[in-house]
Amino acid sequence: MEKTRILIIEDNEDIRESTSEILGLADYEVFQASNGKQGVDLAIKYIPDIVLCDIMMPELDGYGVLHLLSKREDTALIPFIFITAKVDRAEIRKGIEMGADDYLTKPFDDIELLSAIESRLKKKERQKSLYSSNLVKMTNVFQASHGLDELKKAFDERKIKSFKKRQIIYYEGDTAHAVYLIISGSVKTTKMTEDGKELMTGVYGPEDYFGMTSLLAGKEYKETAEVLEDAELCSVPREVIDPLLYKYPDIAEKFITILAHNVLDHEEQLLQLAYFSVRKRMAEVLLKLHAKYPQAESFEISRENLASMAGMAIETVSRILSDFKEENLIDRSAGKITILDVIRLQKLKN
Repeated sequence: MEKTRILIIEDNEDIRESTSEILGLADYEVFQASNGKQGVDLAIKYIPDIVLCDIMMPELDGYGVLHLLSKREDTALIPFIFITAKVDRAEIRKGIEMGADDYLTKPFDDIELLSAIESRLKKKERQKSLYSSNLVKMTNVFQASHGLDELKKAFDERKIKSFKKRQIIYYEGDTAHAVYLIISGSVKTTKMTEDGKELMTGVYGPEDYFGMTSLLAGKEYKETAEVLEDAELCSVPREVIDPLLYKYPDIAEKFITILAHNVLDHEEQLLQLAYFSVRKRMAEVLLKLHAKYPQAESFEISRENLASMAGMAIETVSRILSDFKEENLIDRSAGKITILDVIRLQKLKN
């Protein structure tokens, strides 16, 4: 059986050798590069199953290595883990946006190293089935589309990435560079009001898109996207989406339909904020969340997020949830909410 190939790109000889020794004992086939340029050459020559790469290096830094490998068809989908001496938020965001899969902070121990590699290799194996499932979902969204094959190809060539709860995908004002499709998990989008309050503008689950309105409306994201629960996302960049929209009117029509639904949802939210009582607004929010998780008995959401969605104070949220629980409309335990009486909540909303 052919061994799993791992490429280590690290200019510190001691770290490179010790990491290589650990991986060798774990029965991996290891290739070593002492700088970024040499690392790119070895990656192209041997096509490893995973790449471990330092950020600060001579010749070519880690960002340059990731950029060059992501541009090649034969190396674009190789799992890529940065190894770095410090954890800087801006640094992590830059790497994630470029396509890095994970970070290891030096010094790391044997267990951290092997766990990170095993996790990425398992996710790589799962990608085949995830891609297949993803394309089935795309078929449901784009039935009768003559551009479906091209769209499938666009998604097939993109890496499915994992995001942790509370991780920021992009901030309001960032360059709108891609549309995101949720494979699993959930994401919220928010805007900041002039007085510094956070207003939740949307909650998205599996098979939902987000970032589309911003991508088509201008050059910047109009809201911040944050992971509500651990998620797997696939993104398609602007340079791929734009030609498909212009070339295939039926795909453009589907995208317009999705945008129209988003606009209607936002209009409804504004009406609720203007005219609905706090009880009605909370009933509406709970029913929307319940609809997002039809297969689950309960869903998890914080009081802060509920307050953001309903446009009310956290204290008000706590009071209403307590009232709803006493009225046997919901059950709430350890942050999870179970809807006990959908019909009564709908009547309350109406």
